[in-house]
Amino acid sequence: MDVKEVLRFADEMVFAKTGEHLDDLQKAILLGVWEGQKYSQIAETSYCSEGHVRNIASKLWKRLSNVLDEEVTQSNLRSALERRQLFIISENSGNDFFIGNVNVCKDTQPPEIPKDRSPSTSDTSKPQTRLDLADAPHISSLCDRTSELATLEKSIVQDKCNIAAILGISGLGKTALSLHLIQKIKHNFEYVIWRSLRHSPPLETTLKNLLKFLLNKPEIELPTSIPERISLLMEYLGKNRCLIILDDVQTILSSGQLAGKYRPECENYSILFRQIGETTHNSCLILNSWEPPREITALKGENSPVRTLQLKGISATATEFFRQKSLLNPDKWENLINAYRGNPLWLKIVAATIQEIFRGRVAEFLKYDMLFLGEELAATLHPQINRLSELEKKLISQLSREANPVSIEQLLQDAELSPSELFDGLQSLGRRSLVETEEEENETLFNLCPVVRQYVILNPVN
Repeated sequence: MDVKEVLRFADEMVFAKTGEHLDDLQKAILLGVWEGQKYSQIAETSYCSEGHVRNIASKLWKRLSNVLDEEVTQSNLRSALERRQLFIISENSGNDFFIGNVNVCKDTQPPEIPKDRSPSTSDTSKPQTRLDLADAPHISSLCDRTSELATLEKSIVQDKCNIAAILGISGLGKTALSLHLIQKIKHNFEYVIWRSLRHSPPLETTLKNLLKFLLNKPEIELPTSIPERISLLMEYLGKNRCLIILDDVQTILSSGQLAGKYRPECENYSILFRQIGETTHNSCLILNSWEPPREITALKGENSPVRTLQLKGISATATEFFRQKSLLNPDKWENLINAYRGNPLWLKIVAATIQEIFRGRVAEFLKYDMLFLGEELAATLHPQINRLSELEKKLISQLSREANPVSIEQLLQDAELSPSELFDGLQSLGRRSLVETEEEENETLFNLCPVVRQYVILNPVN
């Protein structure tokens, strides 16, 4: 089994026995041990103490021992799970049994009903979820995103929204959030499919991959035209409960233009997104992106079937991460979190720098009164700044020279832009999460995120 199969297999075994799923830390421990990590490494990536990981791990091994009917320890986890997998395959020969995406046997048997739960129609008749996560990255630890997970679960499971877009600048954990969300809600769907758009595949390719899995048919039996493929997909989304996740959606959007516009060769994705957003069906599409496609902006709303979640930084969890990194001067940690806007990736990079250069002394790092980016952090910003339109570059350059938040009136004067140009530029930068706003005496003021300002100062964009 690979790491993706391990998590699904162990979680479903535990659920069948106890009626409860593994929580996020238990999953991180299981996958970490499977990959040969020490408890200290798992603690570091999970933002908690090594002692806490050891305590949870001890309880996890006892639970798995009860589920697998043999003693499970840190050292024999792999062999114990593999033995159980082979046993189930042999016991279910002639039955339909799925491991990962492989159908190894016929007729799905319902999981054993826990003794403390009463049998119900949903327990015995609910079809098994078919997963296609081959395109998904390894599931990593998640920062404190309890509220965000609850919001997404409500929108998708209870409100049955058609599209949920998770938006925000890189480093905030959009992909990790989606992966953890899948573990929480996958049992509400018949099909769960993950596709990455990292290499900007044409819509024809994306539709082909989705339909091949959903219909379990070879490409030769699929319709050839894009309208026919979209029509077939929409028909299937209406008849079945499907969850489709498209990651790195920003790669099909254009560089050098205002946010949300498509690359010419990907323009027809707008047809797909609009149909999924506007048509009544039983499924949901999750989009992970630095910026929203234009259809999402137009269709979103609190009571709309299209929802957006603008991901923000973290705070409380970051302090635990700093503690694991042995950073000193905890009274200064909040200053560090605020300066880097709670972005988990940025904080991880700067924490390593403070440890390596200042022996963990945050106060000494902060006394230089400047934001340190370094090559690693700057590299995460470069592709996002590089895709700005000329209007946005002009505006972001002007904002980088402002020490304090400025009004629209001041920007009109300093940037020498028309009101229409200024409004377009500010709106687009806001959708890219590059500009911040605040209210002062019934007036909206605009400012750059400190990290973005420092990047533009060091790397002029025009």
